[in-house]
Amino acid sequence: MNFLIAGLGNIGDEYAKTRHNIGFRVLDALAKASNIVFEDKRYGFVADLRVKNQVLTLLKPSTYMNLSGNAVRYWMQKKNIPTERLLVVVDDLSLPFGTIRIKPSGSEAGHNGLKSITQQICTQQYARLRFGIGNDFARGGQVDYVLSEFGPDELLKMDERLEKACEAVKSFALQGINLTMNQYNGK
Repeated sequence: MNFLIAGLGNIGDEYAKTRHNIGFRVLDALAKASNIVFEDKRYGFVADLRVKNQVLTLLKPSTYMNLSGNAVRYWMQKKNIPTERLLVVVDDLSLPFGTIRIKPSGSEAGHNGLKSITQQICTQQYARLRFGIGNDFARGGQVDYVLSEFGPDELLKMDERLEKACEAVKSFALQGINLTMNQYNGK
């Protein structure tokens, strides 16, 4: 079976290490661990990852965060992937750094990338892997915070947290959403 794993972020060197780009970082870690390389294709950077008998199309949209839905819709149609085999990897301000929360559907919780996807595929019924980025910012400082880089303490834990997120992505394809939620949520 084919799956689409969309990691959300913003293109450009100035955004590469920011909190908002954790979706790209998770997919980069998956690609690096599997020795695969992304190709610059329509609406994004794409790589196919084989996990046992599943094919995971990894997508890092090149449309900027608030237009991510265009890329997701295009690649779902191109690869003929139904919404139940879509997983979106996204940053989450409401979770402590590195905490993983997987859900089969839900609201966008103010996240512009998720809003765009919901608008383009006309449903909220798609899986999300939310990666906690914390919320240590002053009132009114949300935009600056999500576009800031991780701190030294967070970077020390980053590789281990990315590895856990990568395991969860593979579990989603191999075991399904329910077992993956039970195994990885809050970990």
